[in-house]
Amino acid sequence: MLKGLNHITLAVRDVDVSLAFYVDLLGFTGHVKWDRGAYLSVGELWLCLSLDEPDVRQDYSHIAFDASEADFPRITQCLQNAGVTCWKTNQSEGDSLYVLDPDGHKLEIHCGNLRSRLEALEKEPYTGLVWL
Repeated sequence: MLKGLNHITLAVRDVDVSLAFYVDLLGFTGHVKWDRGAYLSVGELWLCLSLDEPDVRQDYSHIAFDASEADFPRITQCLQNAGVTCWKTNQSEGDSLYVLDPDGHKLEIHCGNLRSRLEALEKEPYTGLVWL
């Protein structure tokens, strides 16, 4: 059986540009970099940047990163000051900022967790919601 999430690999056009975005703006820790990639981490998440041509989709698929409520305003201001593009307005529980990375990968900076989302759904269920 699966034990959890191992790592995420993102195709990037320029390893140095993406490395700067994830380390300098989002606070990831850089570990190693090579000609065609880099390994970073944030919390327990291991992220691989791999030199390739990104094929960005137009659907809602995205990666959400955790932020504390205390840090959220500072993170938001930092990303806005850097001119990062927002791709969606938050409409769900908890503070969220939806941004694009340099290659158009959809990211979410979110304050909350599964428990807070489920508690919100108890108060305002989605259409057709079924508890499993």
